[in-house]
Amino acid sequence: MSANPRGRGRGRAKKGHDEAEHPDERWMASYMDMITVLMCMFLVLFAMSTVDQEKYIALKNSLATGFGEVKSQKVDTASGTVVTKDQVEDGSGYSSDKSQADHSTASSGAEDTNVDPASTVVPVTATKQDVAAAKQELDDLTAIETAIKRNLAKAGQTANVQFTVDARGLIVRLIGSETYFGTNSADLSDQAKSIMDAIAPVLKGSHHDVSVEGHADQRNSTAPYATNWELSAARATGVLRDLVERGGMPGDHVQSVGFGSSRPLAKGGTDQDLALNRRVDIVVLSNADQDVSALMPALAKVQDGARQG
Repeated sequence: MSANPRGRGRGRAKKGHDEAEHPDERWMASYMDMITVLMCMFLVLFAMSTVDQEKYIALKNSLATGFGEVKSQKVDTASGTVVTKDQVEDGSGYSSDKSQADHSTASSGAEDTNVDPASTVVPVTATKQDVAAAKQELDDLTAIETAIKRNLAKAGQTANVQFTVDARGLIVRLIGSETYFGTNSADLSDQAKSIMDAIAPVLKGSHHDVSVEGHADQRNSTAPYATNWELSAARATGVLRDLVERGGMPGDHVQSVGFGSSRPLAKGGTDQDLALNRRVDIVVLSNADQDVSALMPALAKVQDGARQG
């Protein structure tokens, strides 16, 4: 009778020893899953961070060749027209953020509409279709310019109007506020109305949207306008109203905006500089896409050079 209890005791002791040497190891499955996921994550990160050196060098050489900076052994197979720096008036470069914005943002003041014509954007390459479209659009704007100049010549009012083409379209600049307005006034003078009579009929039949943009010099404005912002905006609105009310320009195709003295054409303080900065720009906006319109300044320079030559 006494042997059985001892036997049962030894059996229980052996079972306890097995439990001590073989604990529950189910946690290792979750641990291994986590390590596997981490390894996959680092492999993906490593793959994303690896740069194909050959492709990078090819891209760098292609860009450098396209901009005319260096001659590369890599051949740029992109089709289009390459414009080199010597075809830009001052050769300072190709890019200007101020004129890259879409012309539809003119009323917001988001783009600088008065950049130096020599610093306009010149795309490095363009398709033949874009070049052809740009030439057609430039011809349309040139015809508008020619018609306005002809009317101004008949009226004897060519002295205070300038023309230029940028990536947005044709700019008709009414230079010198004293020609168009009284001191600190937004009412058009009789001479201004004569000039507008030469401009409005052409714009009315042009099928282009128009942005009228007022500018002032850096001197402080006086009564009745508290700042140059109000003065420039009022003058732009005065020209817009004349285009619509007397010139018959459709109201849904014209807008006005005042830039104050924030976008001068001349940085100096001479009377000539101040007169140049006191102006109203009538911008005949291009109907072409932005990429096509961006080609027009370079094409206009080529045309001007051909005429002068």
